[in-house]
Amino acid sequence: MTDKNHEHHIHGDDQPDTKPAAIGVETDSAMKSLSEALRISFIVLKLIMIALIIFFIGRGLKTVRQDERAIVLRFGQIHGTGEERLLKPRSWPYWIFPYPIEQMITIPVKKQVDLDIDSFWYFQTDQEKLSDTKKTVSPSQPLEPLVDGYCLTRSDIRASSPAYSGESDYNIIHCKWRLTYQIVDPISFYKNIYIEDPKPNEIYFDVVKKDLAGVLKDVLDSAVVSTMVNFTIDEALIEKFGTVAEDVKALAQQKLDRMESGIRIESIQRVDNTWPLQVNDAFLASINASQIKQQLISEATTYARNTINEAGGPVADQLLTALHKTDVKPEDVESLWLQVAGKAQEKIADSRAYRKKVVESAHADAEYLRQILPEYKKRPALVISEIYRNAMSGILKNADEKFFVEPVQTDKGSVIMIKSNSDPTLKPK
Repeated sequence: MTDKNHEHHIHGDDQPDTKPAAIGVETDSAMKSLSEALRISFIVLKLIMIALIIFFIGRGLKTVRQDERAIVLRFGQIHGTGEERLLKPRSWPYWIFPYPIEQMITIPVKKQVDLDIDSFWYFQTDQEKLSDTKKTVSPSQPLEPLVDGYCLTRSDIRASSPAYSGESDYNIIHCKWRLTYQIVDPISFYKNIYIEDPKPNEIYFDVVKKDLAGVLKDVLDSAVVSTMVNFTIDEALIEKFGTVAEDVKALAQQKLDRMESGIRIESIQRVDNTWPLQVNDAFLASINASQIKQQLISEATTYARNTINEAGGPVADQLLTALHKTDVKPEDVESLWLQVAGKAQEKIADSRAYRKKVVESAHADAEYLRQILPEYKKRPALVISEIYRNAMSGILKNADEKFFVEPVQTDKGSVIMIKSNSDPTLKPK
C-alpha cells in the first residue's frame, strides 16, 4: 500500500499544470474586448461631440429677411452699440450664441398692419354683424352706455348765439375706425412697448399684433374722444370728416411719439358712422332739410353770380368791393368802371349819351336866351308872350287829342266843362 501511494504521488507530480495558461488566455481576450469597446465608445463620443458642435453652430445661425430688422439680446439686454444693434438683411446668415445666452428678435418694418376698432359703435349680435342691414331701434328704447359705444360732438349752437343757454349741449355719434400702422424703429419699439415672450411654435410678430391691439385701441379711443368735441355732428358726419380723420391721426401719432413707441400711423379711415338709431327718422328729416337748404343757397349763389356777370362782366365783383370801401382811390374806381361790360355798359353808354344831349340842349337854350336878351330888354312882355306861344305850339303839335278847358261862372261858383266824346280811332297813350 505504501508503494501504491508512493507511486501515485510520483505520477501526480509528473503531470503538467494547465490552469495558469487558461487564465492568461481569458485575460488577453477580455483586454482585447475592453480595448475594442473603449475604442468604439471614443468614436461614438467623438461623433456625438461633432454632432453637438454642428447642432450648436447650426442653432446660432440666423437670417434676416428683406422686410425685417433684428436685434440681439444677450442675457435679456440689447447687444451692441449704435447702428450695430440693428441687424439688416444680408446674403449670409448671422451667428449668435444659442438661447439662453443670446436671442434674436426679428421685427417686420415694411409690413403695414390694419386694426379695426369699433369702440364707438352700437351693440350688435353676431348675426347682426354678418348682416348688411342697419339695426332698427325704437325711439323709446334708451341708449345703454355699458353696452353701446358712442362719442360726443359739440353743439351746433355757438356761445354767441341768442339761443345759447350757457349749458353744455353735445350730440351723439356712432363710428367705426380702421387704423393702419407700421413699426419703423424696432429698438424703440422693443424698449418701450411691452410684448409677451412668444410661446413655442408661436411667431413673434403674431404676438406683437395681438399685444399691440390693446395699446393702439386705447390711443385711438383717446384721440377720437378729444377730436370729436371740436366738430358738430353735421361736420363729423358729412362736411368735414376728412378733416376729422386727419386730426385724429395727428393726435394719435403725438401720443405714440411721446411714448417713443417706434410706431408710425400710416392712415386712419372711417369705416362707418351714423347718428343715434333712436332718432333715425328725425335725423333723416333734418338731413333732407339741410340738403334742400344747401340746394337753395347754391341756386341763389349761382343766380347772383350770373346776374352780376351779366350786369357787369368779370370785373363786377371787384367794382362792388371797391364801391363799398372808403379807402379806394377814385381813379381806381373809374378804371374799373371803364372795364365794366354787359348791361351795365349799355346803361353807362345811354347815360353818357343822355348827359351829352342834356348838356348840348342847355348850351343851345343858353345861346338862344343870349340872342333874345337885347329884345327882351326892350319889350319884355312881347318876348315872354312869344316864348309862351312857341312852347304851347310845340306841346300841342305832339298831342293827338286836344282839350280846351275854360271855367264857367255859375251861381254855385266856377265849373269846368270837358269834352268827353274823343276820337275812337285814336289809340290811348
